[in-house]
Amino acid sequence: MDDIDRKILRAIQEDASLSLAEIAGRVGLSPTPCWKRIQKLEKQGVILKRVALLDPASVGSGVTVFVSVSTGEHSGEWLERFAEAVSAMPEVVEFYRMAGDVDYMLRVVVPDIAAYDRFYKKLIAGLHLTNVTSRFAMETIKYTTAVPVR
Repeated sequence: MDDIDRKILRAIQEDASLSLAEIAGRVGLSPTPCWKRIQKLEKQGVILKRVALLDPASVGSGVTVFVSVSTGEHSGEWLERFAEAVSAMPEVVEFYRMAGDVDYMLRVVVPDIAAYDRFYKKLIAGLHLTNVTSRFAMETIKYTTAVPVR
């Protein structure tokens, strides 16, 4: 990956709706070589997908909850079942296996506290979880999906 590839990635992360001509102009290429580089970055798995970011409150999901989960279960079979169950829940927008005192961390978006309570009941149903701690975000101070490109 060279500096031009990095410029392309920065431009796409900033605004995925840019036309090919706009991206090419920003990085100092003509459209065809720029398109070939983008295709190569997609094939390599550097560019995973291009999406639109929505305002959660505008679509009825204005409450963000960070949920830490601890469990005494650590088998591959249990993890597979847990990951499948959690991944199927549309309220979960991020899901991580952690190192340290928490086993898993979820970022959950819901319309309100009652919706979170319904989510919580689904989460704990049939799964052996030692501890589930919920932290409600009061305000979003910084939010970006852009990954630093080095």
